[in-house]
Formats: sequence, structure tokens, C-alpha cells
Amino acid sequence: MENWLLRAETICMECGGHCCDEAHPPVSSVCFARLTQSGVSPDLFETIGYRRLKTRDNGKCVLMENGRCRIHTFKPETCRSGPFTFDMNGDRIAIYLKHERICPVVGLLKEVPAAYRQQYELAVQSITWLVKNLTDDELAEICRIDEPETDKVAEVPRLR
Repeated sequence: MENWLLRAETICMECGGHCCDEAHPPVSSVCFARLTQSGVSPDLFETIGYRRLKTRDNGKCVLMENGRCRIHTFKPETCRSGPFTFDMNGDRIAIYLKHERICPVVGLLKEVPAAYRQQYELAVQSITWLVKNLTDDELAEICRIDEPETDKVAEVPRLR
């Protein structure tokens, strides 16, 4: 494993999953099937304009267990793409990078170009696949979510 991957994992462990604090990761029907087949309880999902993972219950993160994400090995596309996120701009997908205050891994990505490049490529692949597998109504609802403290880094075509 590359040194920066170990550093990223350490940063994530020290942070303790704050990326989930206000997150409502969208889940396509394909991802829902994959997650439930992997043992994720259907009770951990809700639909509010789009299907999403519940991340908190009574102020507690329901995805964290013993300091680790319970679904880390088979997480949804938006979790794989972090700290990159997206919005729609017509038939293009706008890719944004969260600020370091939101995700401390951003500092590492800015420091190590190879890390940035690899995570960016994974993010574009994951986000493009997610967008392809959501309805226009679901995408419209997701794009209503305000995500301050991000910087636009690219636009990519939407694949249908």
C-alpha cells in the first residue's frame, strides 16, 4: 500500500466519521440491492425524494461501530467519491472538492498530486455511475441540497 493511502486512512480514523454528520448519501436501486445483499439492514435507508442512507439516529451516527464505518468495504458511490461531491449543470456533472475544514483528507490530496489524481478519477467514475442510475427527479432533489465550503474543480459529461 502506498504511503499516502496509509496517511489517508489514519486521517479518516482520527476524524471519526464526521463526513457523515450531515450526509445523506444517495443510493441507486442497484446500490441498494448490493448493500442489502451485503447485510445492510433495509431499516438503515429512507426515501425523501430519493433513497438515501440514514446516517444519524437520535444524534448518533448509525454507520459507525468501534470507530469504523460499518459499510466501509461496500460503501455507496458518494462515499467512495469523497471528499469530492457533485451537482448537475444541464447535461454535465459539476465536480466539487470539499474544503479541508469539512474533510481533513483534502490537505493530503493537495499535498500529494498522485493521491489527488487517483481519488479524483475514482470520484468521477463513482459519481458518473451514480448519476446514470438515478432518475431525473431523484437528481433534482439531490441537487437541492446546499453544499457550502466546496470548490468546483471540473465538469464532466453525463452518460445516459
